[in-house]
Amino acid sequence: MVKENLMEVESRVQAACKRAGRPREDVLLIAVSKTKPVELIREIMETGTKDFGENKVQEMCSKIEEIKEPLNWHLIGHLQRNKVKYIVDKACLIHSVDSLRLAEEIQKEAVKKGVDKVPVLIEVNMAQEASKDGINASETEELVREIAKLPNVQIRGLMTIAPFVDDPEENRVHFQAMRRLRDQLKAMDIPGVEMTELSMGMTNDFEVAIEEGTTMVRVGTAIFGERNYAI
Repeated sequence: MVKENLMEVESRVQAACKRAGRPREDVLLIAVSKTKPVELIREIMETGTKDFGENKVQEMCSKIEEIKEPLNWHLIGHLQRNKVKYIVDKACLIHSVDSLRLAEEIQKEAVKKGVDKVPVLIEVNMAQEASKDGINASETEELVREIAKLPNVQIRGLMTIAPFVDDPEENRVHFQAMRRLRDQLKAMDIPGVEMTELSMGMTNDFEVAIEEGTTMVRVGTAIFGERNYAI
């Protein structure tokens, strides 16, 4: 069933890319496997998928322990500073850096573990929802410039979690604003900052995000089904 779901999501990604006049390879589809068992991840792996997203450090580490095949594990959830040491050498990309203190902790643990560059995205709370993590758009440039001074932390771009809405069109304005912010920061050509990636769009709104320029979509429910938060 999950393979069929993935094929359906893939066809929607392709259609959205076509509407936007973008090549399919411009968008990375991350299968968000949080709360889902290893057996389902293995089913998706059979399709050639290598990029998986996890919210919690402990869950990600236990899955990495169990699945020995080389995969790209994305940490997409909130990261506490005291958990950095567990994943600084395991996550291919940390999507949720929203403070200098967190970045400094990543820097410290990267040096300890001998990790030359830890790729990160800066999380922006573009819709300014009180319930969401992330910094305000107006604070982004200052934070990027400060984190750019940390030699072992590599900023690759921005991430946002848009509001959960009935009509995904409502989030288009947030995705457009994120794209503009990313482009503005990229134009500043800050030393050591790539600013090429945009991680935005989930099951509810990933097609709109693709139309507005995202380079990564984080899709869980549409692939794996509803999540079981009781585990």
